[in-house]
Amino acid sequence: MQAHVLLAPSFEQLADHRHGFVGWLVDLLRGPLAYRHTLLAVCPNSEAVTRAALEAAREANAPLFFAATLNQVDLDGGYTGWTPATLARFVADERIRLGLRAPVVLGLDHGGPWKKDWHVRNRLPYEATLQAVLRAIEACLDAGYGLLHLDPTVDLELPPGTPVPIPRIVERTVALLQHAETYRQQRRLPPVAYEVGTEEVGGGLQAEARMAEFLDRLWTVLDREGLPRPVFVVGDIGTRLDTHTFDFERARRLDALVRRYGALIKGHYTDGVDRLDLYPQAGIGGANVGPGLAAIEFEALEALVAEAHRRKLPVTFDRTIRQAVIESGRWQKWLRPEEKGRPFEALPPERQRWLVATGSRYVWTHPAVRQARHQLYQVLAPWLDADAFVRARIKARLMDYFRAFNLIGFNERLQAFLPN
Repeated sequence: MQAHVLLAPSFEQLADHRHGFVGWLVDLLRGPLAYRHTLLAVCPNSEAVTRAALEAAREANAPLFFAATLNQVDLDGGYTGWTPATLARFVADERIRLGLRAPVVLGLDHGGPWKKDWHVRNRLPYEATLQAVLRAIEACLDAGYGLLHLDPTVDLELPPGTPVPIPRIVERTVALLQHAETYRQQRRLPPVAYEVGTEEVGGGLQAEARMAEFLDRLWTVLDREGLPRPVFVVGDIGTRLDTHTFDFERARRLDALVRRYGALIKGHYTDGVDRLDLYPQAGIGGANVGPGLAAIEFEALEALVAEAHRRKLPVTFDRTIRQAVIESGRWQKWLRPEEKGRPFEALPPERQRWLVATGSRYVWTHPAVRQARHQLYQVLAPWLDADAFVRARIKARLMDYFRAFNLIGFNERLQAFLPN
């Protein structure tokens, strides 16, 4: 599967642009469409979210990006059960089912050593985690991904709390990009676009001076080696998973910085941000959403459970998913400093619920959760289509992003900029 197969026919000619369709879009957002639009990227953390995103893109008539982490989608199936190839096949089949003609771009999110939870838990040495990431990058390219986020900003071989030295981040970013380009060219695949940097506090790029040094060093090496320059730079714009605001002034400063390098700033953790309409004004070229959509899916299922209880129908979903999240242990990843080391049941009720809602994405494919969900849908079937109800809730939230980012009807606007 090649990178342009998910493009609508009118956009297929852009598959061979120097950075593919993504690079063409970024050129427009840096030029004639500057400060007007922000591209939306959805983490495909469940079948319901992925389907709802495609349905929303059809209604919005706008491009859709998917940004899949190695935790979600990998050669081992990740927590979704998808490999890059099976995700691509699922999306392609859904596009046909929906009659969707909007461009869809598959992307890798945070591809780098120790960015997969399993690698961290098992304390894999650098060479082992690197080789796993390189194999994943190859699989992404074979599956037709059009955007690769390369992020070597974690180093478990350093003392805890020690930022990775900028020269090491640059060296490892170049190595990942060089491998991707060599493999892509050997396989005669179309050009892809690259994304670098991180918003994570532990990544050591929060200080704007360090970000500038990183970009200076990276661009110098890439130009010397004849490698493509990234089109997106991920930056810390003040968003976190459990906050509702972002730092507009900081975003504008980072935007001014990365535009000097021919790139756009990319915002992660856009879940739950209040003033989404400020993203285009700040020059943010793209924004990732994911964990918050899992929470929307969870809340929709909560509503279904409440309806089942109202009808006095026997369901177990609420207890089953709570237990599955607790047993997974992955809720501990999102604990605040003062919560570390405390048992789940010792946390305040509102925090327990937030952790279950946010952590639900890790266990949607757990056999017991699947069974309990199927049972919930079955008992409600005489009265409503539970699956459609859940997708509609997710889609409604996604439409908020499409509207705030000025993406409604964006495909029609893009037609005017197509090469003759």
